[in-house]
Amino acid sequence: MIGSLRGKLIDKRPNQVLLEVGGVGYVVQIPLSTFTSLAALHSDNTLLIHTHVREDQFSLYGFLTAREKHCFELLISASGVGPSLALKILSGMSLDELIPAIRKGDLAQLVRIPGVGRKTAERMVVELRDKLAAVDVPDAGKPATRSQLESDVFSALVNLGYDERTVESAIAKSRSTVGNDFESLLRASLQVLGGAATQKSKRSK
Repeated sequence: MIGSLRGKLIDKRPNQVLLEVGGVGYVVQIPLSTFTSLAALHSDNTLLIHTHVREDQFSLYGFLTAREKHCFELLISASGVGPSLALKILSGMSLDELIPAIRKGDLAQLVRIPGVGRKTAERMVVELRDKLAAVDVPDAGKPATRSQLESDVFSALVNLGYDERTVESAIAKSRSTVGNDFESLLRASLQVLGGAATQKSKRSK
């Protein structure tokens, strides 16, 4: 199972890229949101990968952020939504619009996405409304203080089962001590969370 790819961007189109890793070229399907944020051709790019395996097909789907990848995986878990349609959904609406639309049951907005009919929109609302809580955008009226990097780490830690408030605190403590990359911030935040859990365990004895 391929989890991520880092390599030279040989070719890019709105729906796919060719990424050369160790002399091997990987064709990766991508949403439009990833395409618009890619680095220049022949530069290094890193994509988070969802590997989709069927009896007659082995396909790679790539994303620049963990939040985007997680939403894709939630979308394909809904009845009637395959990988191709999930990419169209992510290309047709930003996550900051898509997630609230599903959680609020805004069918009128969802059916504007090419390929999404009313029945599909209804299934997405019923099956994904609660699951999308972990990757939701900030509530209206609350300042969006998290960067995209912090949002990605926040989503990953909440999905691991950590409490949201504890995660917020851990990221805030770690942010000034690490570099500007996902892995460093995730590792540092996990260390803070581990230390907090140890202290809590000692106090309970």
